[in-house]
Amino acid sequence: MSTQLHIKTFDELTTRELYEILRLRAAVFVVEQDCVYQDLDGLDYDAVHIFLTEEGRVRACARVYLRDADSNLWGIGRVVTDERRRGLGSQVFGVAQRVVQEKAPTATVRIESQCQAQGFYEKFGFRPVSEPFMMDQLPHIKMEKRFTNDGDRE
Repeated sequence: MSTQLHIKTFDELTTRELYEILRLRAAVFVVEQDCVYQDLDGLDYDAVHIFLTEEGRVRACARVYLRDADSNLWGIGRVVTDERRRGLGSQVFGVAQRVVQEKAPTATVRIESQCQAQGFYEKFGFRPVSEPFMMDQLPHIKMEKRFTNDGDRE
């Protein structure tokens, strides 16, 4: 199966792509994790959406967005895949980091990771910056990574 990478703003998404992204997020975050929460939070409008498709179906996705322009703080969120252990989540998350670096080479990226995924993000150089807390009925932890001009983490 051929996997295709897509990087689009909200306005560039087709209705089918948007539907597939939202379908995947609901399937994993709401149904699989049995967590009722408001996924449509308004951040998608200004985000860059990174997603992988196979045969027209979104298999993994993430979004990148500016949290605070004054402090050059960015966010990566809604990282999800429909099949574990294929490297699809790592692929979209790696691309999401490159998108941030292209837009803001000295950015700090903050994520709210589910605690069970902390190790995944640590492999990319993210470090905890908070104690665990509850968000959307699941334990989360804030993590950050700072980029320098040459792309290395400080």
